[in-house]
Amino acid sequence: MAEPDHLILAARDLDAGAAWLESRLGVKLVQGGKHARMGTHNRLLGLGDNFYLELIAIDPDAVAPGRPRWFGLDRTDLPADRPRLIHWVARSGDIEADAAHSAEPPGEILPMERGDYRWRITVPADGSLPGDGLVPTLIQWDVPFHPAGRLPDAGCRLMKLEGFHAQPARVRNTLAALGLSARLDVHRCAAGEPAQLVAYLRTPAGLKELD
Repeated sequence: MAEPDHLILAARDLDAGAAWLESRLGVKLVQGGKHARMGTHNRLLGLGDNFYLELIAIDPDAVAPGRPRWFGLDRTDLPADRPRLIHWVARSGDIEADAAHSAEPPGEILPMERGDYRWRITVPADGSLPGDGLVPTLIQWDVPFHPAGRLPDAGCRLMKLEGFHAQPARVRNTLAALGLSARLDVHRCAAGEPAQLVAYLRTPAGLKELD
């Protein structure tokens, strides 16, 4: 069964997004790297064993990837003043099998690499977010180490993750097939409201909410 791997926060500008997030959480993010295949770059925050937060944005210095970027980053509705929690990623030990079990099509399984990391990840051809962001992207790390193990412990932990969706049963069914029902509380959103993820983090500055 899959396990939570990391949260995805998207920003229009990586530096500005990092400054906002660091101010809110009271901790420093770690410089990540560039994803040449997708034209993106990131910064990271460890949230405990084998779990972390990824702040990601389009890299203005990168060559356009010639395909839609992952995590819906080509969208134009990201807030200008802060990053937004848009998605989460679940770790798999058999990504082909888990992708086949998912009731929500997770997309093509793409091999990726950066530095000494090697992984496979599901990416829809149109770059969309499965389940409007509530159904996790699947990842399988093909190296014997995990990014969270190389991040300093800033004293932050995920306390709860919840989601709101117009069709909560659809999302719950997909999570159940992946063994993730207990990892995300899914509620019906108000009429006309978009799907939303909310994470509650324990930080050195107290309990903080990210959405």
